Amino acid sequence: MTVADYVLPHSLPEAIDLLRRHGPRLLVMAGGTVAIPLINEGISQPEIVMGLRRAGLDRFEATDGELRVGAMTTLTALTGRADLPLLAEAARHTASWPIRNLATIGGNLFTPPPGGDVAVALLALDAQVTATGPRGERTLPIGDLWTGFMTTALASDELVTSIHVPIRSGQTAFHKFGRKAANTPAVVTVAAWLAWDGDRVTEARIALGAVGPHPIRARAAEAAIVGTPLGIDTIGAAAAAVVDEIEPFTDAIATDWYRRRVAPVVLRRALDELAGRAAKEVAAG
Repeated sequence: MTVADYVLPHSLPEAIDLLRRHGPRLLVMAGGTVAIPLINEGISQPEIVMGLRRAGLDRFEATDGELRVGAMTTLTALTGRADLPLLAEAARHTASWPIRNLATIGGNLFTPPPGGDVAVALLALDAQVTATGPRGERTLPIGDLWTGFMTTALASDELVTSIHVPIRSGQTAFHKFGRKAANTPAVVTVAAWLAWDGDRVTEARIALGAVGPHPIRARAAEAAIVGTPLGIDTIGAAAAAVVDEIEPFTDAIATDWYRRRVAPVVLRRALDELAGRAAKEVAAG
């Protein structure tokens, strides 16, 4: 089957109406970096494709300590966000410049592992997702969006329209391990956000990608470092804890065996970086 029609709504209400009317016959396409290869290879065979480029979903809005990012904002646009360095770093490590010019923050939430580097950073930043449908808007924590591999909590007539990212003080680190230095799928991705009181960690959010059916929070690893100085022992405890939290898989990039052994190493690197920065700040007074 070939695509019979391509529709390009010029507003969100128009997009929602098209989704409601056409139902499962319609494929929603953001940047197209995942959808187009699936269509070309015959894996996805929609009757109608709906692009969202002109639906007005590509704006930034900073209010009350958070950044609201339209779902169609490109990854290239995210690379310049100095107020959210973790998000900018994740975007810079995703694919190549031509892909980043097309790929969107909303589309990245639906990218199957080992992709979705920006989604990993959003999970570590405690972002929320707004979905819009015929019944109006609803907002849910990003961790509640994913329900399994390529499945989400969205209703069939809902669209992700924006992502809300808190702008908080603290330190962040993003480490992606792949087969190449750049433009590479992940073997393991780690994104971390820590808050400090002196030399002790008061809050921690650690997210991992490419080690499960979707980005995951490493809550046991977080618990291992909260309330303690981030030293060799606590970093080792966090690295040991993360092994039991992941669900690695085998693909063309790496085996599940390899991912399970690499994940604690990449986490150590991220926490070592954060510990080093914290020590310098404490020494500087």
